[in-house]
Amino acid sequence: MNKKNLIATIYLKNGKLVNGFKDHTEQDDLIERIRLYNDNGIDKIYLFDLSDNDAEHELNLHTMKEINRVAEIPVYAGGNINRLEDIKKILYAGCKKAILNPVKDVTAQVSKEGALRFGKDKLALSIHNVDLFFKQKEDVENNTSELIVLDPALMGTLGNVTDMPYSMLLTETDNESVCKALQADETITGVSSRTISAYDADVMGLKAYLAEQGIATGHLESSCDWSEFKLNSDGMIPVIVQDYKTNDVLMLAYMNEEAFQTTLSLGKMTYYSRSRNELWTKGMTSGHYQYVKSLSIDCDKDTILAKVSQIGAACHTGNRSCFYTDMVKEEYNEKNPLEVFENEYNLILDRKLHPKEGSYTNYLFDKGIDKILKKVGEEATEIVIAAKNPDPEEIKYEIADFLYHMMVMMVDKGITWEEVLEELSQR
Repeated sequence: MNKKNLIATIYLKNGKLVNGFKDHTEQDDLIERIRLYNDNGIDKIYLFDLSDNDAEHELNLHTMKEINRVAEIPVYAGGNINRLEDIKKILYAGCKKAILNPVKDVTAQVSKEGALRFGKDKLALSIHNVDLFFKQKEDVENNTSELIVLDPALMGTLGNVTDMPYSMLLTETDNESVCKALQADETITGVSSRTISAYDADVMGLKAYLAEQGIATGHLESSCDWSEFKLNSDGMIPVIVQDYKTNDVLMLAYMNEEAFQTTLSLGKMTYYSRSRNELWTKGMTSGHYQYVKSLSIDCDKDTILAKVSQIGAACHTGNRSCFYTDMVKEEYNEKNPLEVFENEYNLILDRKLHPKEGSYTNYLFDKGIDKILKKVGEEATEIVIAAKNPDPEEIKYEIADFLYHMMVMMVDKGITWEEVLEELSQR
């Protein structure tokens, strides 16, 4: 059974998130909205660029890049696509597909050029009616890979004119309407609506409802049944909670069967409080939710490892982790590459904020960006020269020198390792 997607739709005007095609009222923080979609069960994002000139289009493209640095789910983008170059810019901004508008006279030619250059799998087409399939059916099917239907009146009829997969933007979005839409055609792949896209949408709840109706939506389902776990004397299982990005251990808690099933249903970590004798969803009062990324069971099936997206602090004290008190600690050199980079970066940042006399790092900051860039260029050249030497030790030394000077440049320009890694993960 093919999985059906629940899709968020967002609109950009002047680089900002707005309410819709016609209502350009600015909404809440865009990047925080994207992070929410990463966690709350949304499968895909449709982005419509409402720019009406090239300058605004470029501004919105810049915002698309920022979105894709954060987004962990596919982003499709459309709007103001008038030439092949516009498709290229959208794809190079990190979007998985460009959404074309058939109302524009140039779209037929642009879609052909785009399909030849990037492949039709990189192109989708938004439609309001089926007229196009009586005039240019072959071109549409040869040059684009899926349809985005903007008029719910086409529900159940599109399958009569094409077997192309499609998704639909709905106006009515109660659970029954969503269920009806997803059952309308075998070729429908997902639905979107204002309600599904809302900040407070219960996407996982909707997925659970759809699963009960026999519709596959990718809701959380454990490969192990609760009966397989080895429980403690209280009938519970301990859960070690870890940040899915940094692998930091955040906390330890316990689940009974109801907490386990609620966690799967909500997509948010839910535990059983032994002191209060009640179920509690982490973050329900504080807002510091833990969104499930993965659940693993150990070899004895008596401990769960949960990797989560932690919002805010995990500890009730306000600390990020409950494990913030060192009892015994030996001095050692950190070997985790990311930790090494972060530690070195933070040391360089501290030098910039709190200059130290005689510091080479402060010397570079004092001389300014031109001096920093000169050193970055010199060290890059040293790597090239060292690579001609059969002894790899010299290359290691030069790479380390280059990375240090590159991090000085990063600090000077306000670029963090997290931003660089987010960009790299999109490649």
